[in-house]
Amino acid sequence: MDAKRFVVCCLNLEILVWIVLAFAVQLSDEANPGDVAAINNLYASLGSPSLPGWGAVGGDPCNGLWQGVECDNGNILTIRLNAANLGGELGDNLGSFSSLKIIDLSNNHIGGSIPSNLPVTLRNIFLSANAFTGSIPTSLSSLSQLSAMSLNANHLTGEIPDSFQGLTALVNLDLSSNNISGSLPPSVRNLSSLTTLYLQNNQLSGTLDVLQDLPLANLNVENNLFSGPIPQKLFSIPNFKKDGNLFNSSIAPLPPPTSSTTPPISGSPTSAQTPSSQSKPKTQANGPSASAESSSTGKKKSLSAKRVVWISIAAVLSFIIFVLAILLCLPKCLRKWHETQRTPKHHEITPYMGARENLGDSGSLVQPGRDIEKAPLVVTPKEKQPRRQAPVLKPQDEQQVNVQTMSAVPKKDDSEINLGRLDIDLMPPPPPPPPPPTLPQERVIVKPIAPAEDTATRLPTRPLPLTSVKFYTIASLQQYTNSFSQDNLLGSGMLGSVYRVELPNGKLLAVKKLDKRVCDQQKDDEFLDLVNNIDRIRHANVVELMGYCAEHGQRLLVYEYCCNGTLQDALHFDDEFKRQLSWNTRMRMALGAARALEYLHEVCEPPIIHRNFKSANLLLDEELAVHVSDCGLAPLMSSGAVSQLSGQLLTTYGYGAPEFESGIYTSQSDVYSFGVVMLELITGRMSYDQTRNRGEQFLVRWAIPQLHDIDLLTRMVDPALDGKYPIKSLSHFADIISRCVQHEREFRPPMSEVVQDLIQMIRRESHKRSDGE
Repeated sequence: MDAKRFVVCCLNLEILVWIVLAFAVQLSDEANPGDVAAINNLYASLGSPSLPGWGAVGGDPCNGLWQGVECDNGNILTIRLNAANLGGELGDNLGSFSSLKIIDLSNNHIGGSIPSNLPVTLRNIFLSANAFTGSIPTSLSSLSQLSAMSLNANHLTGEIPDSFQGLTALVNLDLSSNNISGSLPPSVRNLSSLTTLYLQNNQLSGTLDVLQDLPLANLNVENNLFSGPIPQKLFSIPNFKKDGNLFNSSIAPLPPPTSSTTPPISGSPTSAQTPSSQSKPKTQANGPSASAESSSTGKKKSLSAKRVVWISIAAVLSFIIFVLAILLCLPKCLRKWHETQRTPKHHEITPYMGARENLGDSGSLVQPGRDIEKAPLVVTPKEKQPRRQAPVLKPQDEQQVNVQTMSAVPKKDDSEINLGRLDIDLMPPPPPPPPPPTLPQERVIVKPIAPAEDTATRLPTRPLPLTSVKFYTIASLQQYTNSFSQDNLLGSGMLGSVYRVELPNGKLLAVKKLDKRVCDQQKDDEFLDLVNNIDRIRHANVVELMGYCAEHGQRLLVYEYCCNGTLQDALHFDDEFKRQLSWNTRMRMALGAARALEYLHEVCEPPIIHRNFKSANLLLDEELAVHVSDCGLAPLMSSGAVSQLSGQLLTTYGYGAPEFESGIYTSQSDVYSFGVVMLELITGRMSYDQTRNRGEQFLVRWAIPQLHDIDLLTRMVDPALDGKYPIKSLSHFADIISRCVQHEREFRPPMSEVVQDLIQMIRRESHKRSDGE
């Protein structure tokens, strides 16, 4: 009986152990209650979006069903919801996560400010390409484990906080494409692991001195207000981009040596010696060096007199040669000096090449923003593929870009001007600069087809050029545009119609479907050459080429999509939108357009002339930044279109320079058209308005007599500005316009000079506002 009881007790004990173990396993799989509360609060703050597995009440986020959530032992480690169409805000409970290491919410529409109570366990935080406002939180100093942070492509303002003292593990930092101002904080010096820093497209000022001792491999500070000399150490950074700032032409010297004594010269004791040992040599211990020094003392004294004589002779001869060189070179130098007075010597305004602001040109950090979705293009070198000469970048020295004036008259030109509101809503980008660093491949559900497969009906006279531009089938583009329906039509022009494209992942693009008569002008190899040339244009203010189609007799060009339409729409067809365009916004639009033309005229080799520059071809993104469309499409324009297009420009739009009517079009003709667009910006009037009195129909003719009379000038200003503009800036802006629309093209300034003038004007206003505050 006792034996039976013992067996029963053992069995009961075993069952109890299994129950306890099962309960323990169940407990270990459940999420930390604090993390559950924190993620439910985040879910509510984001507006309770429709996410697989997520729920506001109940549910275990660590059960493996919550999209983008990863756990370990019941603790949430990762929240990854990239491009999930999220809105709302982040809330105030992020700091409640006990072990959160990675949070990736980039490429969404989340707004509000970045919370100050971030989890101290964070290693990677990616919030790029959202709608965050406010300033960067000072609580960054508590994130001692932080390795990568991307806040690019938001609407952040204020200064960068001086909170980097403890962030010694930070490797990648991207703050580009915001509206951050002020100088770089001193604590940036403590980022001893930082290899990638992107600050482009902000309002940052001051110098770059705090960066000179960091182990940077990628540094982009383009399109800011940085000034002063550039520290010499920064030029050793493999990928250093600095254009679009106000740097001096000089280079900051290296920091002085730590020793207070004069650095040793050849033959003297090494710098490793202490000052006392240098100033008061001690008797050497027994050894070869001591005996050699004593034995050579006499020889040194005997040679010193001869050395003085030879040095004197050399100095006299050098002086004579120097004087002769000056006498021989002075006339030539004076001529060169006079020739260069009309263009700025130190040109820092070539906007960044490579791709869009925070991304293509500099490579992503750990997680790219929404603009960094296209893989870099690796174009086959010219010597390996016979093709026509394509624009490439001119060599640049550290502070200056050589400017070339376009003298050749183009053979072809545009004959039709868009009258539609969205005329070329997202037109093309063209050809030059070197490919950017490798980026993640764009995810498009389209099966690429080799270019050689789309021209079965033609026999090329030479091998088809290789291209790395993404290929789209005509079937896929029909699917994504609903068979090119009118609902997706953005505009029509001389070369064809533009349609909105929505990819399966929700991304929007724009496709230009070329007319058949345009397609027939070029053979297949010539069209692929054109695609390669357009693709090489990489500039922040030029619409980017995303792909092409050449199949079944169809030719299409696919571009990035700009959500805010054209500048023409904003100024002339949407009064509510127009009132949102402040004086500062309009000035920055002018600067962006000027930078694009400067790049085409003075950086590309050979120079690219736009030939159809107008407000309808200036596209606006979500931040109202300008992207110039229709660049590099001159080969598609019919040869007989010059007189027809000039007539349309002069009688319908008013953008055409006087010389254009005789068939002449140079880069200075683009400058004239740019001046007309600037007039539109300050007056709010169309370049040609048939509804006005006869004397006011052509904007340039009406405005020129009033540009130098301050009373008349103020009456010209767009009423939508409501008088909110600085008089001095208005006067300066009018002076720039007056020079751009000179009747004789020789007197118009190059675009580099226009860019410099605009930057100086914006800088002065920025300083005045800072002083006033």
